[in-house]
Amino acid sequence: MPQVVLVYPQIPPNTGNIARTCAATGTPLHLVGPLGFEISDRYLKRAGLDYWPYVDFHYHSCLEAFQTYHQQQGGRWLGFSTKGTANYVEFQYQDNDWLLFGAETTGLPPDVLILCDFTVYIPMSQPHVRSLNLSVSAALGLFEARRQLGYLSESE
Repeated sequence: MPQVVLVYPQIPPNTGNIARTCAATGTPLHLVGPLGFEISDRYLKRAGLDYWPYVDFHYHSCLEAFQTYHQQQGGRWLGFSTKGTANYVEFQYQDNDWLLFGAETTGLPPDVLILCDFTVYIPMSQPHVRSLNLSVSAALGLFEARRQLGYLSESE
């Protein structure tokens, strides 16, 4: 099953909303620090509502700690970026993919993008809109991967 990774997230409600999506789908959620908030932040908890007990949550204090964890698990890093090279709906996902999303204000930094096996983008028709909200992007990417991999049946 694909996993969601937030690298250096800054806004608690976005992370809380993504946690709620991960809880609803049984998707592991990884936060890579440094974070722009405390994990105990009330806005983070509020956005995730009472779903936190259902989140398969992993915190990694830094990119190096996450890299070590990932090496033990295997799988591809897919960086979601406005500078990605493949349209996210045309990309072929695999069950052990890690979907990486960057900070709300800056996206994935260059030193993380270069580590990705592939980069994908979500197309937007308005050139004046830089990007979508982080929680929207994570949901789109996760559900497209799940759709392709057959995880959207009601009996799941």
